[in-house]
Amino acid sequence: MSNEVGLVLILPTCLLLIFGFIPRNLANTRGNQLRRITTFLTGSQCVLATLIVLLYSLQVFIDRSLVRLPQILKIADFNFLMLDGASCLMFSLVSFVGWIICSYSVRYLDGESEQGNYFRWTGFTVGAVSLMAVSGNLLLFILAWAMSSLGLHHLLLFYKHRPAAQRAAWTKFTVSRIGDAALIGAAILIYQEFQTLNFTEIFASIRLQSEFNSPQMMWAISLLVAGAVLKSAQFPFHTWLPQTLDTPTPVSALMHAGIVNAGGYLMIRTSPLLVLNPTAMTSLVLIGTITTCYAATVMLTQTSIKKNLAYSTIAQMGFMMLQCGLGAFSAAMLHILAHSLYKAHAFLNSGNVIEQNKVSGWNQPNDQELQGSPVKLFVAGASIILVYISSLSLFSINPITKPGGILLGFILCLALLSWVKQAFQANNRSLLIRTAGLSLILCLSYSFSFVAIDKLVGLPQFTSSHSYLTWAAAALIVVGFSSLSLIHRKISQPNPPLWINKLYIHAINGFYVETLLRQRFGNLNRK
Repeated sequence: MSNEVGLVLILPTCLLLIFGFIPRNLANTRGNQLRRITTFLTGSQCVLATLIVLLYSLQVFIDRSLVRLPQILKIADFNFLMLDGASCLMFSLVSFVGWIICSYSVRYLDGESEQGNYFRWTGFTVGAVSLMAVSGNLLLFILAWAMSSLGLHHLLLFYKHRPAAQRAAWTKFTVSRIGDAALIGAAILIYQEFQTLNFTEIFASIRLQSEFNSPQMMWAISLLVAGAVLKSAQFPFHTWLPQTLDTPTPVSALMHAGIVNAGGYLMIRTSPLLVLNPTAMTSLVLIGTITTCYAATVMLTQTSIKKNLAYSTIAQMGFMMLQCGLGAFSAAMLHILAHSLYKAHAFLNSGNVIEQNKVSGWNQPNDQELQGSPVKLFVAGASIILVYISSLSLFSINPITKPGGILLGFILCLALLSWVKQAFQANNRSLLIRTAGLSLILCLSYSFSFVAIDKLVGLPQFTSSHSYLTWAAAALIVVGFSSLSLIHRKISQPNPPLWINKLYIHAINGFYVETLLRQRFGNLNRK
């Protein structure tokens, strides 16, 4: 990579990282200036990141000779930056979300005595996540991730006099440090194997010699998975995320839309390594499925908007890990982009949710339960499958040849089934036509986006050689998501069965996971 291009690209990121060294008192006395500078820098970085994505897309989709983008910024033997499809997309996502959050925070925190300190750590955190996105070296990736965790820790303690904020921040801090230890252990083992931590050199070695099945490498990959699981709120290490209610809403948006996604991005970034260990990938499938089903069930029972969104994020992170475990890395990358944008909007718009629900009449009492015949249910299911297959055929996608294609298609069809079924049950032809049309648009949009991301990112394909583990994981996915669909249907009925009422009581308390961990380890807040 040309040093000039690399330095221009990383300049706003480096300036944002410097904010962490500004004294707190100085930041608060210069709060108005600091918020303008932070917003300007994140906006500038967003423009640069968008330009890089557009140029890289021209290179991939139109003609490589049309635009020649450098790929690596090298300092001595250290790959400081790496520009490929995954890093460009992640860098642009973080930059855009960071700019939106900083712009939103200007009015949200106007008049706060600590707003200077807030923008200081927000800028530092956005800079750290941005550096992580374009890191060309595993050690730099881990260091940038740890820096983002430090910045988030200070943001979670914005209202440091609140015991709940203290408990959530220090619980997250403890879990993250355990995750850092796992990642450092993985980096040591990988360096011993390859004599480098530069991503390009590691991946080149794997392409030249695919047989890296030593116990040392298996342990390294397992530690990478453990670090991602620990730092991405996977069951049972998720309890800190629903606790983070006593923090400014923009912090929640940044955390849920940017930082928590880092575990999935690590799996995508190191996917050439990850596919060498099928057992580790199967463990990702199991952990992701359990996390998704658990969090989605608990989410259905939560009355707090922030807590509901927190469990939604846990479920989405679990599904992302499930995709990575199946080898569907391009689908996981698309999931990161879609979930981040949705969750940023959901948190920043959370103050309007109650009013919007009143206007729309959502969640109003319904004395009559919609009854649907088995025939209507069969027709709804057949319609969804037809729409799904049609959209795949249009873009020449063969789900049999795609990693996890059949299972992910099953989950997508299951998700759309309840929506289409309700339209059938309503006996409203206009509603049915609109629902069918929107289902088709969703499937077409997903298929088009998947094809574009798959070509842009160009991640490795994975074929499992562990047949028993693969079939066990597939069975767990089918049973888990089918049960989740059944619970969702039963819990929304006006007169649910007795077992649903009992399940509701346990689910609203998170099945007591947090209580059990607190009894075992105590409160982790610092006195």
